[in-house]
Parts: sequence; structure tokens; C-alpha cells
Amino acid sequence: MNRRGALRLLGGGSLAALATAQSPLAFAKSGPIYRDPAAPIAARVEDLMSRMTLDEKVAQIRTAWAQKAEMIDDLAFNARKASAAFPDGIGHVARPSDKRGVPGITGAAGGTAARWRTPEQTVAFINALQKWALEETRLGIPVLVHEESLHGYMATEATMFPQAIALAGSFDTDLMRRVQSVIAREVRARGVPYVLSPVVDIVRDPRWGRIEETWGEDPYLVAEMGVAAVEGLQGPGKFERLAPGKVFATLKHMTGHGQPESGNNIAPAQFGERDLRENFFPPFREIVRRTSVGAVMPSYNEIDGVPSHANRWLLTDVLRGEWGFDGIIASDYGAVRELASLHYVATDSADAARQALEAGVDSELPDGRTFADLAEQVKAGAIPVELINQACARMLTFKFRAGLFENPYGDWEKTRAITGNAEARALALDAARRSMCLLTNNGALPLDTKSAGRVAVIGPNHAIARLGGYSSVPKRAVSLIEGLRAVAPQVDFVTAQGVFITTSEDRSVDEVELAPRDRNFSLIDEAVEVARTADTIILAIGDTEQTSREGFARNHLGDRTDVDLVGEQNALFSALRKLGKPLVVCAINGRPPSWPLVVEQADALLECWYPGQEGGTAVAETLFGINNPGAKLPVSVVRESGQVPLFYNHKPSARRGYLFADKTPLFPFGFGLSYTTFDIAAPVLSASKIGVDDSIEVTTSVSNTGNRKGDEVVQLYITRTDVSVSQPVLLLKGFERVTLEPGESKTLRFTLTPANLAIWDRTMRETNEPGPVEVHIGSSSASLKSVHFEVVGKAVDAKMESNL
Repeated sequence: MNRRGALRLLGGGSLAALATAQSPLAFAKSGPIYRDPAAPIAARVEDLMSRMTLDEKVAQIRTAWAQKAEMIDDLAFNARKASAAFPDGIGHVARPSDKRGVPGITGAAGGTAARWRTPEQTVAFINALQKWALEETRLGIPVLVHEESLHGYMATEATMFPQAIALAGSFDTDLMRRVQSVIAREVRARGVPYVLSPVVDIVRDPRWGRIEETWGEDPYLVAEMGVAAVEGLQGPGKFERLAPGKVFATLKHMTGHGQPESGNNIAPAQFGERDLRENFFPPFREIVRRTSVGAVMPSYNEIDGVPSHANRWLLTDVLRGEWGFDGIIASDYGAVRELASLHYVATDSADAARQALEAGVDSELPDGRTFADLAEQVKAGAIPVELINQACARMLTFKFRAGLFENPYGDWEKTRAITGNAEARALALDAARRSMCLLTNNGALPLDTKSAGRVAVIGPNHAIARLGGYSSVPKRAVSLIEGLRAVAPQVDFVTAQGVFITTSEDRSVDEVELAPRDRNFSLIDEAVEVARTADTIILAIGDTEQTSREGFARNHLGDRTDVDLVGEQNALFSALRKLGKPLVVCAINGRPPSWPLVVEQADALLECWYPGQEGGTAVAETLFGINNPGAKLPVSVVRESGQVPLFYNHKPSARRGYLFADKTPLFPFGFGLSYTTFDIAAPVLSASKIGVDDSIEVTTSVSNTGNRKGDEVVQLYITRTDVSVSQPVLLLKGFERVTLEPGESKTLRFTLTPANLAIWDRTMRETNEPGPVEVHIGSSSASLKSVHFEVVGKAVDAKMESNL
């Protein structure tokens, strides 16, 4: 392979530019160039690939997960077995922390520690694997390993932060960076340089069980949270080599995944190019523009008849071509095989492998079974070797950028010192506090420890720390009742189960059964008797990790048609309401609280989401006023499933209304209350007219008009009218969370650039057209003050430098 060929394989992007004009021979000191850490990465890749066989190249784009069984004895890595099973080396191993491959362990998604290696076992496995790869394979190529880290490293003893949708509700990008930085260091300490997070799908269907994994419905919010998350995981800005304590991130799932047909996971995404570019693309594009994000994962679904894993326009023309992405594209688990087995666009697994490679997929996860015969296909002339070379070059570049050739090992002593330590627990608590969202309150909150009297704590979620999907078993987890008793030891708390939601708490089981009705009604009677003795009732209801989850197979469902409370939870609420006592509801859930009965009749509703391992403490502090809730809703909350899809940034012709129903959301996007009050002034503009190439400054002030310290999220929206293509009634273009003492005020400034104002015109060009612009400032999408200005001049193409 010549030098020009190596640069072409790297895609012609920023990584290719790393190669200098100096001859690669200049880096050959006493050994191969690829072993020289001072050599440019492109030169190292070129040199290494020139030494590799076709089978060794194919090995680099395949993965082993269940095949860990072929390289271990019980849990310990066995070099002899690995050499026999993997004579061409191992490119990639999935989830080294789980026990996949061990007899009797069929999955790794459950909630018990039995499904995972201990931290020490994980480090030992990774280190033995890498020692074998460096010292006992022909070329000494290290193995890439990845883990899951949606809201914490999904491995035993790691810190579990609030679920993604809760973190989104914080509207706090600095918090997101800090959380993801802790996740990164816990992951990297065990020897893992690469994680399959974050999820940057926008979500528009609460029936979809994976809604909890997202950052909500708005492209701007998801993009800003996404940039912050990637910067926390990887480090800020553009860079060549991964810094110590950092890991490469993966953007999931490109795209349309968050609004599947009928809310059914992996169902078709029925969108045209305009909807993709206006709503689903922006988070991915903005993160690619502003960071060196390492990987992108295509979505399971199809778009306009083409599954994403076979969509060359999506992965190559747009992602790599238009946006200049130069990392790796890794398949979702089993998705390449599903081109033949689910979508039926491929005749067999060999055809599926060809289509994925041609589309731009570089690595097949989790087991690489579909890619297994690629070498034979090349030899038969069915696949050009250039496709293999291209994918292999990208995978090797990724390993060089991660520093694996220099140090692929984990550090057990460091792992032991930092995993779930006091600093991480403190951050998890802070994140939970900042994720609390108060939705209703007639004065019942905050509670007073001196006058609370006896408090009945009831409900299926009062005594269990619900962590949500993609969680493991942390060192500790605080339930609501544990948090209450620790925060307010002087209060007399009494408890009752109320109801059970499901018969099992293991989210990995396939079949989900609701708890028996007769038993639940007996429990409701018992709860009423307990509550009858109390002065105040705290009711903890919502979801389990079974009633809202990823439906990854026909026999493992997680989506629902009904978005209200399941089981007998509404009956429990009504029975307690009849007692006439103050009734405070804590929503502990993955789905938005589309609970009209509860919303109408509860004295207060606190949205806690899945608040992480320290959540019980944070919820208790919020109930007693130690923490003042300041989060907002990152989604619009529907009244019933008939409103789906409902999102705030709809077109003017939508939401006309229905017979016999309220067309408004139960709660609007961006909504959230506080124990204090705020006043946000009308926006003031720096000009009344601007040119199409100009920016405009928007100024406002926010004041705490109450008697408690608190947080407000000031939100900026725009409305564009009189342009060539219909535009949403509102578009979020800025937000800032501020903390104010009683009586304190703060001035905020936002800048709207030409790219912020741009639209996709009738010819599908991104342009800033002249016309009026309404600017709105307020505390939610439904509480705004407005002013307008004019854009004048001839329409100009928007620049990608600031696409949102």
C-alpha cells in the first residue's frame, strides 16, 4: 500500500492530514514504523497494514462477545485457547466486564451482580488479553474493548448517575461534562478506551420504551447536552490522541430511532430528508463539528425503505462526506445480520456483510459473525479488497489514537481507588438534586420536619432504588425511605407497599407479568390503614425497569400502547386520596408522567425520573426543602396516547384540536416549578434589523422574587415566518440555568447567528432567508415574552461552523 492509498483509506479528513510530507522511512529506527509512538498515525497505519494478511485485516473489523468462551477458563483469560481460536488476532472484544461466554450466563443486561465480573476480575481479564495480543500474536496488535455507559459505567461497583432523561432535565451542560468525566475515568481505569454512549436521538413518542435513554425531544437541547457529554468523556475540542483518563464516545443511533412507527422499537422511521435535516440530524452534526467524537452507531430502523446499516447516503455521503466525520462506524448489536433476517434487503449474511461495508460500517458488533467470511468473499471476487482495507485502516487508526499500542492495560489499584469513591458519590448526589423537577404544588411542599407529624411513605417505588436501563450494581444505592430516614431522622415515618407493579424485578427476563390484581387490592387496603394514622402521605409510583425498557426482540418487549400508570397504581392513588390528607406524589419513572388523574388530584407532583444511586437522598432533601427543585421537562407530556406524537416545535398547521379532548400537553416542554418565584424580563435586541450575514444579541434579566435561593432555566426560542418553507411555531436556540439568592437579579446575553436563523429551503439548501423573526424568552415553551426583528437582504447559504 502506498502513502496516497493510506491517506485515502483514512477518508481524507483531519486524521489523514496528520501524515507529514516526511518519508515513513525516517521513523524506522530499530523496528517497524507502526511500533514507533513518535511516527504520525497515518504512517503507522500504512506500515502496519503493509505487513498484514487479508485474514488479519478481517479480524480487526470483527468482534468477540459470546466467543469469549473460546478464550477463557471460567473467568480467567487463557492464552493457549485464544491462540488456537483466534490465529489471526482479535480486533475487538465486547463488554469485558460481563460474563458472556461463561456457561449458564446467557445475557448481560440483568440487575444482579452475578452477571458481571468484579472490577478486579475485569482488569485481570483485560490485562491478560492485551498481554497475549501484544506478545503472542504475529504483529502484536492490541485488542479494542468497549463497554456501555449510558448514565454510568455499566459494571459492578461503578457510579450510577441519574438516568439520561433526568440529566437532560437539569438543563446543565457543565453538570453533564462533570458526570461524563467521572464515567470516563472509571471506565478507563479498568483498561477500556471506548464506550457505546451517548444516545443523541431526539424522542417524540413516549410509548417507546427507550425514551428514558434520551435527552428529550428538542434538537438544540440534545445537541448541547451531547457536545457536553462527549467533551466529558473524551476531552474538549479537536485532538489527535486520547488523553489519559478519557474514552472515545459513540453517537447513537443514526437515525430516526426515537420516533419509530407506532412507538415500537426498531420499527421504520417514516421521515423525509427535510425532517431528518431539521430535527434528527442536528445533534449528530453539531457534535461532529465541535468535537473529535470517536464513533457513530447506525440505528436498527429503516428510513424510506433503507435500513440505516445499509444506507450509504446516510453513513458515507452525509456523515463522512458532508460533515467530515473521520472516526469509526460501529454496528449496533446484531444489526448487520438483521439486514437479511429482519429487513429482508439482503439475500443472506454474506450479502448483508457486503451491503454494510459498502454503506460504511467499519466494525460489526457484538460478535462479528456476519463478517466472518469476508476474506472468502474477497478471494471469490464478491467484495473488493479496498472495502476491507478501508475499514481495517479506520479501526487501526482508532487504536493508535487511543494509545493502545503504547499502553492497553487497566490499573487495578487506580480502579479500586476511584470507582464509586466519595467524590463520585457526591457528584451523583448533586446530579440527582439538579434533576428534580417539580410539576405541581398547591403548597404541600416543602415539608417541614418540625410540623410534619407522622408521614406515611407508600408505593411500589418507596423502598427500592430504581436505576433504569443500562445499569449495573453500584457499591451503594439509596432508596426513598432510606433517604427520608437519613435526611429527617426526627420524623415519624411509617410505610406500606401499596401495590407491586410487576411480578419480577429482573429487567433481563423476557416475559413481563403485571402483579396479581387481587393481591394488589389487598395491599391497597393495608396501605390505606397505615395512611389513616398519618398526617401526610408520600406516594412513590411510576415504572419498573420492566415496564419501560428496550424491546430488543419479539420475545423481549419494552414498548407500550398505554402511557398512563400500569397495574393498580391509579387505584392506590384514589384510595389514598379519599382519606383527605395531604398527598405528595414522587414520580420514579423512565417514561414521562402522563398521569391525568394524579396530576389533577395530587397536592404535589415531583418528577424524580430514575435519580441514580444517591437518588433517595436527593428526593428526600427536595421533599423537605433542603434542595430547591430547578429542573425542567426535556419533553412535552401527553395527556393520552391519542395525542402522540406531540412535541412543542410543531408546524403551524398542526395541533388544530380534537372533539371532546384538550389539544394542549399535560405539561409543556421546558416546564418546571420551584419553591421560590422568578421574574424574567422581556427580551431586548441589539438591533431591529440585521443583514443575512449578521448576528444579533438578545439580552434579558432574571430575578428571584421569592424568599428562597433557587434555580431558574431561562429559555430562548425563535419563530420564523414569511419564508419559503413552513417553520415550527417555536424553536429553542438558547438556555441558561442560573442560581439566585432571594432578591438577586442577573443579566443574561444570548447571540443569534445567521446559522441559528437558517432554514432548509425548497431546494434543500441550508440558507438564511430574509423575513421577520420573533424572539421569545421565558421559563418554558408555554410561558414566554416576545419581541421581533427583521432579517434583510438576499438569502445566503448557512455555514456549518454553527449549524444550530
